[in-house]
Amino acid sequence: MTHQPPQTPRIVQLLASPVHRYVGRPADGPAPAVEGELVEEVRLRAGLGIVGDRYFGRPAHREASVTLIAQESLPAGADLRQVRRNVLTAGIAVDELVGAVLVLDSGAGPVRLRVNRPANPCAWMDVTIGPGAWKALRRRGGVRCTPLTDGVLRVGPLQVTIETPPVSAPEAS
Repeated sequence: MTHQPPQTPRIVQLLASPVHRYVGRPADGPAPAVEGELVEEVRLRAGLGIVGDRYFGRPAHREASVTLIAQESLPAGADLRQVRRNVLTAGIAVDELVGAVLVLDSGAGPVRLRVNRPANPCAWMDVTIGPGAWKALRRRGGVRCTPLTDGVLRVGPLQVTIETPPVSAPEAS
């Protein structure tokens, strides 16, 4: 086995889709993709999500309006069109960041994202990626985030900072 140096963090793909493609039963297949849902850059608004995305500004999705997944979690050939996350990263173990604030700078200034919870995969993964994908992506399906600042993310190299929340002191009895 050869040792691989850590990969330089980058954004591999960005998806901002105005439509839900996974409606009904997975056996019926997804709705058609819209032209241009894979983009070179996205604009984020604090507390609202990605401008132009299906979850932008929706109160029920404010805690999950931006989703990230690591390319290292996906089988070869799979991308954002199959998993329906917004940001495909490389070189960042996003699944380990629940509870942290992830700061990403792709050249247009830092964007702060509060990593709220895992983005658990669903049965659609077996249809869109292939049999066994749903099970294979458990605990590796990415994370759901809230943008804390306005900003822009672009495909390409990335500076990454991880801010962990302060540890609260135990209460005195």
